[in-house]
Amino acid sequence: MNKFLNRTQLILGKENIESLESKTVAIFGLGGVGGNALEALVRSGIGNLVLIDNDEICETNLNRQLLATRNTLGRAKVDVAEERAKEINPKIKIVKYKCFYLPENSNEIDFSSFDYIIDAIDTVTAKIDIIVKAKELNIPIISAMGAGNKCDPTKLEVKDLFKTDYDPLAKVMRRELRKRNINSLKVVYSKETPLEIDKSLILEEEKDKKRVPGSTAFVPSVMGIIIASEVVKDLLSNY
Repeated sequence: MNKFLNRTQLILGKENIESLESKTVAIFGLGGVGGNALEALVRSGIGNLVLIDNDEICETNLNRQLLATRNTLGRAKVDVAEERAKEINPKIKIVKYKCFYLPENSNEIDFSSFDYIIDAIDTVTAKIDIIVKAKELNIPIISAMGAGNKCDPTKLEVKDLFKTDYDPLAKVMRRELRKRNINSLKVVYSKETPLEIDKSLILEEEKDKKRVPGSTAFVPSVMGIIIASEVVKDLLSNY
């Protein structure tokens, strides 16, 4: 066992630590939510990670994304994530896909190798496709709902998607998944009513985007930590 996992082993036990070292978790999206989930999973002893993200780190990520520092600006998130993970656990195995996941390129990724899937992306079409594939292959999955335009991390909950409210993204997801005969999905969502943003303050270079949500350091990070906690709990039947 890696010595750095000793304090975790005191709680989870040796067998559970060894079990986590054998597991493979896929993280779709390495932003504010996915980056923090990654960090917690690495520090919890997950032995294998598959990272899927096409973005490079930019200055507007600095307010909330763990991987974003002045030194990492302009670099691919999957590369920064791999380096950070290996600085914590040199033995961890990382597979990277620097791509924008869509149904059209889904066959490039071997879903069957995953023990668990984290959906931490924003695009509804991609989220739906990931969830459908996970359900078809009977792979456990947890999905992040909207973290934008929220300020209060104490309003976050783990719940079945079809029992959520307040969240506009969850509403769309429920409708689309029902069309595909999916009626259950573990999610982390916020009960906080989305806040109104001052659109006059949107940066000039972002005004052509369809959606520019406000964000804080609080909600995405805590959502990612909660997701990681649920992954570990679900992977360990006796925890």
